[in-house]
Amino acid sequence: MEAVAVFSIGALLVLSQACHAQSDDSKAIVCEGTYGHHLQGIAGNQKDTLYWSFTTTLVKTDMNGTVLVSMPVENHHGDLCYVDGKVYVAYSNHFNRPGADSKVYVYDATDLSLLGVKNVPEATFGAGGMEQHNGHFFIVGGLPPDHTQNYVYEYDADFKHIATHTIRSGYTRLGIQTVCFHDGYWWFGCYTVDGEKGLLKTDEAFSLLGIYNVSPAIGLVGWGKGRFLFAQHLGEKWQAKAVWGRPDDELGLVSE
Repeated sequence: MEAVAVFSIGALLVLSQACHAQSDDSKAIVCEGTYGHHLQGIAGNQKDTLYWSFTTTLVKTDMNGTVLVSMPVENHHGDLCYVDGKVYVAYSNHFNRPGADSKVYVYDATDLSLLGVKNVPEATFGAGGMEQHNGHFFIVGGLPPDHTQNYVYEYDADFKHIATHTIRSGYTRLGIQTVCFHDGYWWFGCYTVDGEKGLLKTDEAFSLLGIYNVSPAIGLVGWGKGRFLFAQHLGEKWQAKAVWGRPDDELGLVSE
């Protein structure tokens, strides 16, 4: 396993300076409208469409942020992924303690009509985020405060539980919010890791490679080689935008 890189205040100052460039929203994709709850995740078809999960509202936009479809959904819809014309969204009735009613809601990507619901009870602390990789689904979520590692629940294409993986991350507040596999690595967006902002990076086998002082906790999706979209709130509650970014060896993830 490679040495884990941890970057703190000095790196954060550099990142803060880099992020100031984001005040120019000419490249940002601002999701049209305001919503009753905050953003939980973004996904897309890698071409011309984005999907936004605002906890109780699922939204489909074009790449200008214009709403194409908006659908009320059950609280708490979390992070999501797009696979072959379907949108999969992690759901739970509570988080950060055992016994959550964890599920995956499956929607038609064209009109956001509900296609089905899959039970994922292994995500006992609450299913909050998900990704698909090599035909399998991977679910992350809540974490009790006495746990010092995170868990990734792996399922096959029919949501049969395959394995539970461990990330030796230390405690992350409220677990992991977003997950993305891109360019050969796993990226996990957290609110904080041991009191600081938290982006976790692991290899494909979930061995920790880095912890960075940037927090793409409300949405992260790979979009072409060496490129990401990560979400931020703005303006009134609740509005959101997606900003273009790229990986950085020192800072983890920076805006373009």
